[in-house]
Amino acid sequence: MILSTTGDITEREIGETLGLVRGNTIRARNVGRDILAGLRNIVGGEIKDYTQMLSDAREEALSRMVDEANDLGADAIVEVRFTTSETMGGAAEILAYGTAVKLK
Repeated sequence: MILSTTGDITEREIGETLGLVRGNTIRARNVGRDILAGLRNIVGGEIKDYTQMLSDAREEALSRMVDEANDLGADAIVEVRFTTSETMGGAAEILAYGTAVKLK
């Protein structure tokens, strides 16, 4: 599956637009990590556990979006975007979305 953040694929022509595809996941914070994150917040620096958690969440959302595009018979997804929102205290949704297309 070809993924692009632009509206086209270099040296390829879009033959058909199949529609919006998306994938999401909701991840909750871990109380133990929150304590360590609070300490890190005092002294500064990267909170590596949260960095990894969000990276894993983005990959899961991306994978689910690609699965949806594959189900439509897509060759590529253009205009790929990510968004995040807090769903409740301590939990956030990561959403990946784009337009599934067939290439000529």
